Amino acid sequence: MLAYRFLTEDDTSAFCHKVTRALDAGWALHGAPTYAFDAARGVMRCGQAVVKEVEGVYDPSIKLGDL
Repeated sequence: MLAYRFLTEDDTSAFCHKVTRALDAGWALHGAPTYAFDAARGVMRCGQAVVKEVEGVYDPSIKLGDL
């Protein structure tokens, strides 16, 4: 099964750490990162899709962060 996650965070080093932690856990970057202004909070937000090949079949109860 190919698992998919979309990581988001404010535009701080926390975003880079979140993506680095996912890469260290075996996830791979999928596509280009995104960058958008959150007008409600007045901050820039970053996003990055990641994928990981895992055993098993999809079930909505899977906790993707635990893979």
